[in-house]
Amino acid sequence: MEEIRSGYKILVADDDTNVHQSLNAYFRREGYQMISTYDGIQALEQVRRTRPDIVILDIMMPGMDGLMLCREIRKETNIPIIMLTAKGEEFDKLLGLEMGADDYITKPFSPREVLARVKAVLRRMHELNPEDKSAHLVVGNLDIDMNAFTVKLNGQQVPCTPKETEILWTLASNPGMVFSREHLLQSIWGYDFLGDTRAVDSHIKRIRAKLCNPDNDWDIRTVWGIGYRFEVIDGKQN
Repeated sequence: MEEIRSGYKILVADDDTNVHQSLNAYFRREGYQMISTYDGIQALEQVRRTRPDIVILDIMMPGMDGLMLCREIRKETNIPIIMLTAKGEEFDKLLGLEMGADDYITKPFSPREVLARVKAVLRRMHELNPEDKSAHLVVGNLDIDMNAFTVKLNGQQVPCTPKETEILWTLASNPGMVFSREHLLQSIWGYDFLGDTRAVDSHIKRIRAKLCNPDNDWDIRTVWGIGYRFEVIDGKQN
């Protein structure tokens, strides 16, 4: 697989200087530019100013905590967000996903693990060929363009995170097929996600809140005990 080019900007928001030092060494080796911030307010300002490619943020920060920061970032942009959580903070992990985080890593972590996650996100964001017509799908009033990572409903663009877009694409491009939570984790996150299938449930919940309504000629159905399937109502599909 082709390597991701260097030069990407990664914003790290954490009040622990050791985190910045360890991650910066690994990111610089890959040619990435790391932007360091040490509180939530400063991080939000830098997101607006520098437009990073990925944000890595800690939950516990002064000024504005990571959960609030994630919510504020999601109001303005759909760039990938990876949250850092302390071991055992299950509630914070799930709440972070509910607020729009794409992924989380539990502290203490290995910088190599963080780098692997970042590279996986970058690769999936840029591996598609802009000339690939098969990366564009229209189902009724739903329009998904994986080259641009955009989702439209009734012709209007709906802000969706990269992970939400990928899940929706996977389901919609295979109508009627049941996807287990484990399969979605493996195919979309692209690595062992600690077996936490609740990440999939949180993303599906957000997709439904943004896109599903009674006027659609499609729906995302829950297959209890297994996972989810995309269903075209009355067989309508463009």
